[in-house]
Amino acid sequence: MTLTKFVIASALAGTALTAQSNGAPTSTGQSIDPVVQWNRNLLAIVRTPGAQPATIHPTRSFAMLHAAIFDAINAIDRSHKPYAVRFTDLPRRASQPAAADAAAHDVLVALYPQLASMLDVEFQQSLTLVPDGAGKTEGIRIGQAVARAILAVRNNDGANQPPMPFVFGTAPGDYQSTPPNFPKQPQFTHWRNVIPFALKRAGQFRPRVPPALTSDRYADDLSEVQSLGVVGSTAATPDEALTGRFWNGAIQNYWNEIAQTASLHHHLTTPQTARLFALLNFSFADSVIAFYDAKYAYQRWRPVTAIRAAGTDDNPDTTPDPNWLPEVGNTPPDPAYPGAHAVISAAAVEVLVAVLQRDRLDFSVTSEALPGVERSFSSFSSAAEEAAQSRIFAGVHFRHDLTSGHRLGRDVADFVLDHFLTRRHRREEDDAR
Repeated sequence: MTLTKFVIASALAGTALTAQSNGAPTSTGQSIDPVVQWNRNLLAIVRTPGAQPATIHPTRSFAMLHAAIFDAINAIDRSHKPYAVRFTDLPRRASQPAAADAAAHDVLVALYPQLASMLDVEFQQSLTLVPDGAGKTEGIRIGQAVARAILAVRNNDGANQPPMPFVFGTAPGDYQSTPPNFPKQPQFTHWRNVIPFALKRAGQFRPRVPPALTSDRYADDLSEVQSLGVVGSTAATPDEALTGRFWNGAIQNYWNEIAQTASLHHHLTTPQTARLFALLNFSFADSVIAFYDAKYAYQRWRPVTAIRAAGTDDNPDTTPDPNWLPEVGNTPPDPAYPGAHAVISAAAVEVLVAVLQRDRLDFSVTSEALPGVERSFSSFSSAAEEAAQSRIFAGVHFRHDLTSGHRLGRDVADFVLDHFLTRRHRREEDDAR
């Protein structure tokens, strides 16, 4: 993202506030960390039917929320370089929880104005956990100023543009509308044009071309999903079929909940938690922009189309099945390559392991698609591997979609980790005081 510096009039008297597009830990004293609580609030919003605009990907909201929370808390903590907002001469007595609450509230009200009343109530309830006084007042003002800056930075990022009309291809390998839902248009055709939060451009890590339809690899991958991902498969075990259905939801939601569990388990401080969730959701938001860039660059057909039309692919090792349907019923309405679950899950592992300095953790995940069903894991990488593999058992992706997706997600997350929210040097910390 191109650096653009500008000055905003601050709500804090006598304090200079500088914002740029891209660019000792304490405990909260609250029973639930405010970062985790506001993440939970946004998860509840995006899971509410009709709350999330259909043409705006929810990862943008999570990245904006956590950018504001991080910069508000970091303005007081001063341990890391800010994402987009830098204050000078702020008193450290300002309340970090109050700053987080105010930043989160104001960003979410701007993004979901129809839920303002509910968010106002949540904000006031959160503030009751913060002792009254000058620190609380200053924290609120910091959070409000940061929220205004983050909203201004993302105001013209392309997210509000209408989706681009899409013409389905007719040649073998071309993406086509999938049965049984046959949507009129695929989703998020415009999302590759949204300005990333961290990447220089959407196609910065674009995967290589997918395997040729006539290749052995393509034939092997088609045969695999044809046998394991078909509805009522006799080749897949009951647990594999369950796995395909278990992860058949918005994958970034699963990983935000896993991050909640991890941050609470490791007793992270509020600044540490704010940084973890910001890095995680910057990676998710930019991964989505990046994989939509690749999906619409290659426009590769989904398994249900490929298997039904296997007689047209000029590959003697593929066999058509005109009645084939995937285990999960409907196929996501966008091209196959690369696979979103693999991209997001790989990015999640990179961030969690880098920040927490460990992969192992015993935790359970609740399915968004199968209410009340849980699966347990002993590491982030094992959950990520299952989440990616599940798309074969679901019948909606080829293995090469997952391989390319894993590489893309890892590359995006590594770039975010290397270039954003890095530790300040001692001189920078002194300059921020």
